[in-house]
Amino acid sequence: MRGVNRVMLIGNLGKDPDMQFLEGNIGVAKFSLATTETYKDRSGKLISQTEWHTVVLWRGLAELAQKYLHRGSLVYIEGRLKTRSWEDKEGNKKFATEIVGDNLIMLDKRSDGSTGSISTGEGIEGLGEIPSDDDGSERLPF
Repeated sequence: MRGVNRVMLIGNLGKDPDMQFLEGNIGVAKFSLATTETYKDRSGKLISQTEWHTVVLWRGLAELAQKYLHRGSLVYIEGRLKTRSWEDKEGNKKFATEIVGDNLIMLDKRSDGSTGSISTGEGIEGLGEIPSDDDGSERLPF
């Protein structure tokens, strides 16, 4: 049986994407993403809980993220979990779990009132819009 490794997040960037270019001019962008869940406790008080995620984007998707995203941007990220390990200077084993994104939807309004969608795969798809309900409110595609 095969496994499934799929992550879908909607959140705000904690900082501007950090862009680097590796050997062969391959772009990689990394940024933190905050997701917040809100729920009511037993007394009816609203509680907000924020989780921080590290997102990594590659190649053209990384370059577009660097160009269009900034601290506070609201985005939908779809990708997979990747865990890496290494030894620090003192010989201690360290671990990091990251989301390697392969689909990005910018949920912030652009000046023309639309939002953008960017995916990876064979090339990069064009920008698109999130569908709206009859009352004009946005409807997420999942």
